[in-house]
Amino acid sequence: MALTFRWLLRLFTGLVVLSVLALVIVYWFASRSLPDYDTTHRVQGIGDRVEIVRNNSNVPHIFGKSDADVYFGLGFAHAQDRLWQMAMLRRTAQGRLSELFGERTLRIDELLRRLDLYNLAVQSLAAQDPQTRTALEAYAAGVNAWLLKINEEALGRGAPELFLFSNQIAPWQPADSLAVVKLMGLQLSAHLEEEVLRARTSLLLPNERLRDLLPDAPGAGIAALPEYAQLFPGLPKYAEAAPRPDHPLAPNQPRGLGGASNAWAAAPSRSATGATLMANDPHLGFSAPSTWYLARLELQSGGVIGGTIPGMPVMLVGRSEGFGWGITSSYLDDQDVYVEQLNPDNPDEVLTPDGYVAMTSRPSIIQVKDADPVTINLQWTQNGPVLPGHLYNLGPITPQGYVTSLAWTVLSPADTSMSSGIALMQAKTVAEGLAAGEKFIAPSQNLTLADRETIALKTIGAMPKRSARHQTQGRIPTPGWVAENRWQGRMNYSANPEFIAPVGGIVGNTNNKTVERPFPLHVSHTYGDTQRVQRWRFLMQNREVHTRESFIEAQLDEVSPTARALLPLVASDLWFTGEAAPAGTPERLRQDALKLLADWNGEMNEHRPEPLIYSAWMRALQDRLIRDELGPLAREFTHVEPLFIERVYRDIFGASVWCDVLQSSPVETCSDIARLALDDALIWVTENYGSALESLRWGDAHQATHDHPTLGEVPVLKWFVNIRQSTSGGDNTLQRGKTLGSGPEPFLNVHGAGYRGVYDFADPDSSVFIIATGQSGHPLSRHYDDLGELWRRGEYIPMSLDPGLARAAAVGVTILEPMP
Repeated sequence: MALTFRWLLRLFTGLVVLSVLALVIVYWFASRSLPDYDTTHRVQGIGDRVEIVRNNSNVPHIFGKSDADVYFGLGFAHAQDRLWQMAMLRRTAQGRLSELFGERTLRIDELLRRLDLYNLAVQSLAAQDPQTRTALEAYAAGVNAWLLKINEEALGRGAPELFLFSNQIAPWQPADSLAVVKLMGLQLSAHLEEEVLRARTSLLLPNERLRDLLPDAPGAGIAALPEYAQLFPGLPKYAEAAPRPDHPLAPNQPRGLGGASNAWAAAPSRSATGATLMANDPHLGFSAPSTWYLARLELQSGGVIGGTIPGMPVMLVGRSEGFGWGITSSYLDDQDVYVEQLNPDNPDEVLTPDGYVAMTSRPSIIQVKDADPVTINLQWTQNGPVLPGHLYNLGPITPQGYVTSLAWTVLSPADTSMSSGIALMQAKTVAEGLAAGEKFIAPSQNLTLADRETIALKTIGAMPKRSARHQTQGRIPTPGWVAENRWQGRMNYSANPEFIAPVGGIVGNTNNKTVERPFPLHVSHTYGDTQRVQRWRFLMQNREVHTRESFIEAQLDEVSPTARALLPLVASDLWFTGEAAPAGTPERLRQDALKLLADWNGEMNEHRPEPLIYSAWMRALQDRLIRDELGPLAREFTHVEPLFIERVYRDIFGASVWCDVLQSSPVETCSDIARLALDDALIWVTENYGSALESLRWGDAHQATHDHPTLGEVPVLKWFVNIRQSTSGGDNTLQRGKTLGSGPEPFLNVHGAGYRGVYDFADPDSSVFIIATGQSGHPLSRHYDDLGELWRRGEYIPMSLDPGLARAAAVGVTILEPMP
């Protein structure tokens, strides 16, 4: 027995020693790719010395004798900190993820190949102006200089992920940066899925009920349009759609998770300091590392500081000494889906206004890890690329003998959006900023501008020129062979909405509707916000003058105008009603929940129980309202539609009919459905978070999911690479934390302000900014998540152009010297 014990002890000790040794070896190899920020490198591709000063938050301040050298330094810094992220962005745009991840990403690759974004980026390179070509080439040279250093000095392959996947990284090309811009366009797109969902829903509902569930943004009504079933008779009312790709690297976001943002500015007349103020927080899907990367560039035109995206040599949001710019998704309708009629005698031809015309086609081979290559046939009609029925749920709305194609401004082969961004960085005044925006093609944005004296807001991006006789006005897919439905070029830049130096002294946008104009100058029928703008307007007009602090307060505001509007409507017959009920009964639980909600001010604070009860109730309520009419299609409505619930409970145009369950004999009232939905919600809450309502925390359900896109689902590793944070806010608060909307944890915070910035031009160096994780993409770096806790608490770091402040307590100064 003693002998057995000794051998077991020796075996256990040996296993422990081997495990520790293995961990040490893994750590050593992984840590080799941690860059040394305090060193000198001799590199090719620069004309003179470049200095990269990383302040105590690891924000690089890049100084050089020429703009080209500064862009080189930015490429070098991006590659040092975010090499894996950049490689994945490029692979995604190229449609080459399956080479690493196998069949799981095959659908993503197919979509990107069919859209042909990378080849369009290559073609767009020739359309850039000379200074942009110089920037792209210098940036690419900087990235490649770091790749060369990795190979020469055996720096752990450049990123720890490259030990798990192929370590082959091709040199960065100027067109790669343009491809990242187009990929961002895909991430921000919203209208394609909206058109398809509207078409699918219209097959089940009459027009008046469709108007309830998918209403236009508030404003003037619209004339009757043809039903989709009339355009394409014979379609089944419902057909099961193919599941969407569920990989975290999928660039096409589910409905409701496309582009969003907040931006606003105050003129000197509305500022306590007598100078302009500006705030901006663009919203994207959360990830670790963040999409955003903070940087300062000292260009010949002056210093600029703000947010960049690795892979692009441009400051997308930020400021210079006396000029600031911010962006919000405009929701301009820049996509149209066309249903194309195939020639019965030749399926390679589609009907056009001039008869049947052959489609352009070519094969494309997708290499798939651990599987045979897949060959797909890429096709284009005169309207755009052909998309098969298993993408974007197009199958259920495509009749036999037809295919669908997509017209989209992102698909321009002469896209000068990068040139617009480079010019914007060098602008000094609002007028120069507006002029720079004219070259911007896609994805369309609302550009908020402020110099020391003037503020402005302008929609930038190509606005398709549609005929006033367009059959569906771009709201649902349309016959592609009808001339009136086809795009006729694009509108002049002057047609894009603009607001320059308004009398009220405030401009801003929360992805809301900005103008009321008739089709085809309408901009869009669908917008990303009808709720946050109400709270923003109140906060802006509640003060005569604003300060940096009041802008920060608005940016971090947690009050839901939706909760304040819906609860009094939905619970109007439930407040303080019902007989006394003993503890532990459903009736008592309902009464306790209603008492909590009655005393609540709509603040979606992470430490309070009411936001969780309210959110679960509205979710259950919408499901009960639409499930009997829509059946399985109700699953597509993953987020609460506030305008729909408001229309139902105000009985606008008879919308209260939604409260009656069609399949049941009794006639249910809206109060009945509200009570039943509350009981549903409380059952779900107690099963998942306990029955002690006062002890519930919204933040337990509303965790921000900064997950690693490739390692975030790997057992064990996910505990090291994912960043989860309890957060306040919700779908419709200015501090927006968009919920997942589906699955066992529907209230996870998956989409929000990865970047926040507030700029005060009375004292520009008092401006502040922050990102949601950290600057480094290396999980072993202390800068992987060091800014995340500040972001969660609503804190910021200084946004100064003072070189002395950057050098104070800098984590390192990297010197790039030209090779002799």
